[in-house]
Amino acid sequence: MSNWRDQVLKEFTPQVARLTLVADPDGLLLEEDILHGIRERGFELIPFEDHVAFRYAYESKFRSRWDRGEQTDLVVVLRSGANDLGSLPYDLLQAGRRLYFNLGEIFPNLSYPVVAALDRGDLDALFRAQFQHKPSNMGDNATKEFALRHVFEIAPELIKQPSDLLRVLLRRHYRGQRIPAILDQRFIQVLRQNGLFEEWPLDKIVTDREAFFAFLQERWPVFLDRMAAIEQPRTVREDKAVYGLQYSGPLDLPFDHDDVRVYIDNLFIEGLLHSVSHENADDLTSTWVEVGIQTDPAKDRHRRLDRLIETIRDTIPTGDARHTDWFRFGYAYAEISVLEHELGSGLSSDVRERIESLRLSVDPAFLTWVQDRFAGLHNQPPVPPAMLHHIPRALARKVSDSREQKVAFLLVDGLALDQWIVLRDVLQSQRHKLRFRESAVFAWIPTITSVSRQAAFAGKPPIYFPASINTTNKEQYLWTQFWADQGLTGHAVTYAKGLGDSNIDKVRELLSYPKIRVAGLVIDKVDKIMHGMELGAAGMHNQVRQWAMQGFMSDLIDILLDQGFQIFLSSDHGNVEAKGCGRPAEGAVADIRGERVRVYSDDLLRSAVKERFPDAIEWPSFGLPDDYCALLAPPRKAFIRAGETIVGHGGISIEELIVPLIQIERLPVRNMQTERET
Repeated sequence: MSNWRDQVLKEFTPQVARLTLVADPDGLLLEEDILHGIRERGFELIPFEDHVAFRYAYESKFRSRWDRGEQTDLVVVLRSGANDLGSLPYDLLQAGRRLYFNLGEIFPNLSYPVVAALDRGDLDALFRAQFQHKPSNMGDNATKEFALRHVFEIAPELIKQPSDLLRVLLRRHYRGQRIPAILDQRFIQVLRQNGLFEEWPLDKIVTDREAFFAFLQERWPVFLDRMAAIEQPRTVREDKAVYGLQYSGPLDLPFDHDDVRVYIDNLFIEGLLHSVSHENADDLTSTWVEVGIQTDPAKDRHRRLDRLIETIRDTIPTGDARHTDWFRFGYAYAEISVLEHELGSGLSSDVRERIESLRLSVDPAFLTWVQDRFAGLHNQPPVPPAMLHHIPRALARKVSDSREQKVAFLLVDGLALDQWIVLRDVLQSQRHKLRFRESAVFAWIPTITSVSRQAAFAGKPPIYFPASINTTNKEQYLWTQFWADQGLTGHAVTYAKGLGDSNIDKVRELLSYPKIRVAGLVIDKVDKIMHGMELGAAGMHNQVRQWAMQGFMSDLIDILLDQGFQIFLSSDHGNVEAKGCGRPAEGAVADIRGERVRVYSDDLLRSAVKERFPDAIEWPSFGLPDDYCALLAPPRKAFIRAGETIVGHGGISIEELIVPLIQIERLPVRNMQTERET
């Protein structure tokens, strides 16, 4: 077999049985390419997690069609062993054929607990290595080292010098690789056993991406001092106290080593590291370190934008990309938008043309990927979240870790990735000790509040709240119901919306109840800014920045952190600047008449409108009620008068569909005296 998926997919032949029951303890059927392969064969899949929710989807989507004589191929997945299939409802057991898949059968000679800890997307490399090297039965440690070497290209025994370690960590963290904790522990253990890197904070910089880049950031000025000493020899005082280092470890890092230097440009260009001022800037800007030195702010932005456009064009994800590839690309793409609008009229016509050319390449690539792959995302495991409705389940795992744990979910309505970058930069200037763990999730399509925001608070796809899908009136009920299902009721759970202006005292009072463990807060200021925006995307950036500077968000974060909450921030959708393509004259037949989406109660009504807008997109009802028929405006177009421009949402674009998911922390205050004594 060419890959491990063949062993699974060969069992799915269309029209063998209309119902297939699968025991899948390792979640193999939820892997992205497996889901895509199953759907390509004409199957639809429902996980069996909640009996009531499953019964609703099963009866409304499939049982009714079978009763009408329609043919469908349905897969019901139970995340348990083969023996547990008997716990499924009797009518399913009578009608369905049964299958069982597990990692032990695919990787028989490797340690099952180690293999099970891997991200399912990493099994390709492990399967190739198993085929090539044909390992005999391996224990835990041998399997860990086999996976480190052949999946993540890490050979701990070959890491002897600081440049060796930095090369490995740069490759890992720049790519955003997720390596299981048990492999990280083995990696650190081997390094320690070799007596190397004893003063390095390995427990932090190996496992924690943000900590690693912060570790590099605070040592960059030290390296610039050394470079300046080479350019103009003088005595450099290398004292940790002078530099105020947050992280222990060596003061001077070999940024100029070939294996390290190759990453430096991209780290500064993509905003993973930030340039700093230096007293010898004039001498240093003629060298390769120029990218990490602040000179003239406008020139710095021009330089970053120019290089970012050049770099990102070669990294547009392809049709078979994983959703995390688009997350990483989305952040770099958002940086271009921020720089573009910061420079404003200072941009040359050549740069504007290059940005427009980039968009003309990105938009169709993203649309094609979404049309092909989006349908499988809502069935992904909730950790890490791939879509908005996964977030509550991810938070529930945090709360279940400890009876003392408290979490706050901040949903900033309408906040796009590029606007998050604007907000983040203001927050960092106001609160220097804040640290942001940045990731992303997909909103729901159509990207409107009543669909996406409700899903984010319900913890379920929109198919499960059809009665309120056109409103947000049931949002608080859905939020409290989700947590009641997790065992948290009464004063343990709170919710508030309409926040974002001068109502910080309302939040302070709301959170004063000592029994609160979960808070869901809707900040709708950005959405209000958007719906009143007449100055396009540039005006959005300017208004978001001005709002952030007023201090509501920084005060809110302070209150939550002071009361011991873990904070997670996201958005229900972003927004995009769009030009009018004409307004449908459908009267009252549309249930929703948005600028980027129209919603109808049946396909015939939708098709009649599409005839007049042939480039509009008839969106399938993935995860939506059957009578929710969305017609999406073409890319960067809106259902408004031709020639007009708006900032809106509802359709498919990176700006609307990929939204931030941020964990916000406060760095602890280091006690330098205690560390010296230790």
